[in-house]
Amino acid sequence: MNPLLQPGVTRREVWAWAMYDFANSGYTTVVITAVFSAYFVAGVAGNEAWATFVWTLALSVSYALVMLTAPLVGAWADAHASKKRLLWLTTLGCVGATALLYFAAPGALALAIAALVLSNYFFGTGENLIAAFLPELARPRALGRISGWGWALGYVGGLVSLGASLAYIGWAQARGQTAAEFVPVSMLITAAIFMLASLPALLMLHERATPNGGHTPRNAWQQVRHTLGHLGRLPDLKRFLVCTVLYQAGIAAVITLAAIYASQVFHFDTQRTIVLVLVVNITAALGAFVFGHVQDRIGHVRSIALTLVGWIAMVLLAWSAPDERMFWVAANLAGLCMGASQSAGRALVGLLAPPAQQAEFFGLWGLAVKLASIIGPLTYGAASWITQGDHRQSLLITGSYFAAGLWALRGVQAARGHRAARRFAHGGA
Repeated sequence: MNPLLQPGVTRREVWAWAMYDFANSGYTTVVITAVFSAYFVAGVAGNEAWATFVWTLALSVSYALVMLTAPLVGAWADAHASKKRLLWLTTLGCVGATALLYFAAPGALALAIAALVLSNYFFGTGENLIAAFLPELARPRALGRISGWGWALGYVGGLVSLGASLAYIGWAQARGQTAAEFVPVSMLITAAIFMLASLPALLMLHERATPNGGHTPRNAWQQVRHTLGHLGRLPDLKRFLVCTVLYQAGIAAVITLAAIYASQVFHFDTQRTIVLVLVVNITAALGAFVFGHVQDRIGHVRSIALTLVGWIAMVLLAWSAPDERMFWVAANLAGLCMGASQSAGRALVGLLAPPAQQAEFFGLWGLAVKLASIIGPLTYGAASWITQGDHRQSLLITGSYFAAGLWALRGVQAARGHRAARRFAHGGA
């Protein structure tokens, strides 16, 4: 019997689960961060003054849709024991909508926005569903390292998709092609890698949950309302969800605006920005993998507290950096903390969620993360506006979310929360 895995779970199945992190990370790395975002502003929207605002607004709409539906989707998945069936649907949806971006030519703004909203919605929903398999695979004492393995493999997947796209872009540029010709093809490359790399999870993961009643959307809504009404019986999980909104708001701002900060403050060009993304993905993979083992040794809450201290140090370094060298140190510290904190948060939710309602509670976690994805970048944008474009001060203001998250984490006790989750399950919620 493997001391890390639940009975009946094989290493092969854990690898298949982790491969989904590998698969979907290419979407965020290529589409959201490194390639399509810049093309959308400069190519599709023609560098209009409103282009960046429309990009952030489209992402905010998709995050809001995930927020509204995540608990409902989770409750429905629990009621029907259908996480895997829904994972198939969200994967095909994200892959298909990403491929649709191939047709996002200059001026095709409506199509680009629709495909972006759909692809990001399916991505976010699938992210919650794959996370809900974690407690079925790993024993409580191994949640951290198993989650870390997946998150580390995810950053590797992001590097593979970005590397494949950049290889094609370099080939196309050498032949005189323009962004309007090679960026759409990179969307097809990203979609294909996502589909192929997700097949191990889609084919090999087992649905171990059993239906727990409820056969209509109305019943699912009633279940969500009932759970929210009784969330007071899970005070540690409730407090950690608040903590998640706070520190994930800081992370979302860093992910969304790091390239802008590097460009505006340190005058990074496109090539150096891409190198920055590649290097930070490597350090993030190391952070997720190594810290997953550390987390299981020193405890989930203490691990997250340690990463939040690291985030605060990163903000202070980037804010005060007199030159590019210190900024590179701050960026790599951000990578380490990013992989560690996001992996640790997923593992702690797995420990604090009632066993029979994993998908529903991971839906609540997804709601918290997506709410943070709206709050963090908007805070940075508002701060930049108020300070008349002072990006250093904007980063410092947004960095206060990490301090607030650390404060909220003080009252969370993992062992007590795990016991409460067991009692909640037996009490029938």
